[in-house]
Amino acid sequence: MRLGRREAAVVRGAGYERELRALLEGDPEVLARYARALPPEDRKVLERLARTPFLVVRAAGSFGFDLVALRSEFSFPLEVKASRATTIRFSAASGRADAQLAEHTRAVDRVGLVVVYAYRKIGGERGDPWRVYIAEGPDGSGWRRVVRRRVPVVQSTRDGNGVLRWECGMPLVRFLDLLTSLAEPIVERRP
Repeated sequence: MRLGRREAAVVRGAGYERELRALLEGDPEVLARYARALPPEDRKVLERLARTPFLVVRAAGSFGFDLVALRSEFSFPLEVKASRATTIRFSAASGRADAQLAEHTRAVDRVGLVVVYAYRKIGGERGDPWRVYIAEGPDGSGWRRVVRRRVPVVQSTRDGNGVLRWECGMPLVRFLDLLTSLAEPIVERRP
């Protein structure tokens, strides 16, 4: 089966899902390799992550989330995308990603969570290759409100289809810094 240009641009790589999982879990080897491409000030964020990692479970399945990141302060489901292109259009591949976005949004709105979309740019410049977005939804309260106000949302085209533009996303290290700063007061109180 031959893929069209748009479909071929989106790489279905479990390797990038594993990379993100290892980063969030604070795997020292993966963090060290990832940190090499980052400026020194961003490496401090990864050091903090290594001290307070997430438990990450794979949740892949039909219309399911790819990963779920858990920590005592918060949890969030993740959808992982990877592409050589600078834009991922959810209308590609028969609109399956659009249907998935709608399903994810309904599921998390019911329970007060935030869906995180992580976009791994393949190739290109040095620096943080991951960008983070959230699905639109109500502000909620606490950490969800802060995240909803600071992290870019999955954009929509004029036709209402989801689209991820790599340059519009929040770098992963900035997202982790935000989460770590939100959790620090709680982490400091732990015995």
